[in-house]
Amino acid sequence: MAKRKITPARREQRKKLLELLQGAGVNDVAGVQELFKEMVNSVLENGQEGELEDELGYSKYDYRNKETDNSRNGYSEKTLQSSLGDIEIAVPRDRKGDFEPQIVKKNQTTLSGDIEEKILSMYAKGMTTSDIECHIRDIYGIEVSDSTISRVTDKIL
Repeated sequence: MAKRKITPARREQRKKLLELLQGAGVNDVAGVQELFKEMVNSVLENGQEGELEDELGYSKYDYRNKETDNSRNGYSEKTLQSSLGDIEIAVPRDRKGDFEPQIVKKNQTTLSGDIEEKILSMYAKGMTTSDIECHIRDIYGIEVSDSTISRVTDKIL
């Protein structure tokens, strides 16, 4: 079996990845899993922030554009079981209790490995809003507007 040649671009990616892992103090598989859990946590929390922003119609601290009598009301802690172990997330709340998150639904307690992989792929590939919309439709079976996708991806990035 012939040895595969590594392209200069691939070599540069590996170098950056190694620097990232060393900078984070990761030196084993368990460390990589913890780093991945933290990334999934960040994506889920930021995605839900984007959903709430879309629901309320204004950005956090942008009271000038507030056209609703509903507003943010802190966070609730939630533990999700995943293939990597438990992931703690902070779920944003609204005062009226009308907010129905779609990325992690109310009473949802598990993340399948498939969802984790799709979150990672969306985050890593810089996908278009229509691609992400298709992924969310595949994962959750819900329709999401382009504006919601834009707000969620802006929060994630």
